[in-house]
Amino acid sequence: MDKRSLYDGLNSLETDLDSSVTQLREIKAALHELVEKNTTLEIENQRLREHLQELNKLAGNTTETEKQELSKSRMNLEKLYEEGFHVCNILYGSRRENDEECAFCLDVIYGERTR
Repeated sequence: MDKRSLYDGLNSLETDLDSSVTQLREIKAALHELVEKNTTLEIENQRLREHLQELNKLAGNTTETEKQELSKSRMNLEKLYEEGFHVCNILYGSRRENDEECAFCLDVIYGERTR
């Protein structure tokens, strides 16, 4: 192997290594951006989970207070409704098909009545 081919080989290797180092730096920068974005999303996700838990607790408390506010007769109607029967004056006593919701029944159970 003569000196010229050895020198050309080293120059070629140096060029390839420089190119590889440049690619490695680009990949490292992209990875750094992805890690930052991932961390940001994880923090945001955790905050949203905590907020959702708070909302669920508030909704749970609201539901419990609503059930406590129901009169005994409405609680009985609610129980019948949950068992799959209509409690509205239109279809009273008939089975709800596929346990689908009935707006009239829900109004009878949870609707506000003026006396």
